[in-house]
Amino acid sequence: MIEKRVEEAIQYRRSVRVFDADKDISSTKVKKCIQNAVLAPTSSNMQLWEFYHITNKGTLQKMTKACLEQNAAKTSKQLVVVVARKDLWRNRKKANIDFLKEMYGNKKASDYTSREKFALNYYQKLIPLVYTDFLGIFGWIKYVFFWVIGLFRPVYRQVRTSDMRIVAHKSAALAAQNFMISMAAIGYDTCPMEGSDTIRIKNILKLPYGAEITMVIGCGIRDVQGVYGPQFRIPFDEVYKYIG
Repeated sequence: MIEKRVEEAIQYRRSVRVFDADKDISSTKVKKCIQNAVLAPTSSNMQLWEFYHITNKGTLQKMTKACLEQNAAKTSKQLVVVVARKDLWRNRKKANIDFLKEMYGNKKASDYTSREKFALNYYQKLIPLVYTDFLGIFGWIKYVFFWVIGLFRPVYRQVRTSDMRIVAHKSAALAAQNFMISMAAIGYDTCPMEGSDTIRIKNILKLPYGAEITMVIGCGIRDVQGVYGPQFRIPFDEVYKYIG
């Protein structure tokens, strides 16, 4: 199979609501597409995501119910659940610090260059400041603090718990798009679903309290009637704003 070029894959990708029951897909190839997903850009390289690749028929049936019996779930051959894991920020912070130290070489702190010190301080000091919270209270204190600073100079303002949740979901969504374009490139189809009972999905996958479902993606080969109609997009001139 000749893989599609990026533009071809983007144009080929549609939200497929019904998958062909007679056409299977390779779990190995789907896994490869998930490997492409984790190469997506992510805020501060924190990679606060997980991907649950479901092929078991019993679990697929449970997921179909949790996805409100949508055809895209009911007819899918496999499912990929994209999960935002803001609660893992401490683990990801440590992983980044360990990576940087290994990359910079085993040396004393005084031997780091200014750029190396900046990168390490970013994860050792700034990331904990941004992500640490207690019942949302500390987040509001930080928000007011940075708002005051913002009166005098540009400053990062998204520091509340709700803001950091959005950050994690944005990164997870970027990875999901990588996955879907990768699937389209090899002739596989997908359907991202937001309509679901996320509590039931978390129970099915045995996810901890802090995990949040970004989306469930149905996977398969499109049925003849799998795409419900021609693609509609708002005229490009209405959404494209050129600042020259």
